[in-house]
Amino acid sequence: MNANVAKCLLVSKVLVADGMMSDDEREFLGGMMTKLGLTDAERKRVIDLEGWDEAEPIVKALSADEKQDMIELLVDAASADGRLSPHELAAVKRVSKALGLE
Repeated sequence: MNANVAKCLLVSKVLVADGMMSDDEREFLGGMMTKLGLTDAERKRVIDLEGWDEAEPIVKALSADEKQDMIELLVDAASADGRLSPHELAAVKRVSKALGLE
């Protein structure tokens, strides 16, 4: 798994934290996958949440600036539908802590 797939998996994990993914959130994730050049197979993996346990260590190995950008991206993704649910916020906080950012 490469870093781009790992990033998308973490975004997807946050987006489904509240039990649903809105059309706006789905569009955000789709745009991110396109921007990062994911293949069809990688996109399917992200949508199916396949391997998201493997994603965290890969993102954790990024530079401090890249990790900070990742957290901002998670907040933007979770807010794509105009609201940040308590479950999504908790997921962002868990990922932040796992990445060593608090």
